Amino acid sequence: MDPETNKRDDESRAQAADTASVRMVGICGSLAAGGATRKVVSLALSGASEYGVTTKLIDLRDYELVFCGQVAEKDYPEDVFKLRREVGEAQGIILGTPEYYGTLSGVLKNALDLMGPDQFEGKVVGLVGVAGGHTGAINSLNTMRTIGRNLHSWVIPQEVSVADVGEAFEEDGSLKDPALDQRLRDLGKVVARLSILQQRIRQDEFMQLWEGLPRW
Repeated sequence: MDPETNKRDDESRAQAADTASVRMVGICGSLAAGGATRKVVSLALSGASEYGVTTKLIDLRDYELVFCGQVAEKDYPEDVFKLRREVGEAQGIILGTPEYYGTLSGVLKNALDLMGPDQFEGKVVGLVGVAGGHTGAINSLNTMRTIGRNLHSWVIPQEVSVADVGEAFEEDGSLKDPALDQRLRDLGKVVARLSILQQRIRQDEFMQLWEGLPRW
């Protein structure tokens, strides 16, 4: 094998390892068991996984959380700190919510209140929402975009709203509309791709800084 081929193979292996080190989480902002929000967040994460990133679905049903401000932070249950760690270790984040009375769910808002810029600052975020009405989850998505901006994160322009959610899924849990399914997967891909690029840029900047340090 010629040196140039060896070099390309080495670069491919390095990029694959680099990609696998990028983590993405999807936060399901609904407490409904097997609900639509969980399904759409999972679809977005499935799209992200096509880039080889490590993905995790955070289902808030599985976490014992208190209301923000209910008790002193030192008395928070361990699951609050677990949630902070898992989100803090991720480079990309998908936020998913059902729309209730024109805004995001209380459980997701509370989870975000229990976190902060330490978990979100500078990270790539994608938004998905579901709603029972014809207009979809537009209000919730706009509100989450504002929250993301206040958390100093990079919320991507693409977003997915699933309207008439009660009629959107087949009995097997798949979406009836293939185009909507693809939009959710594509959103996950965009977050994954930007997270990978962001990570590589940071590594390149580190190496440039390292190589530029004076030698004693």
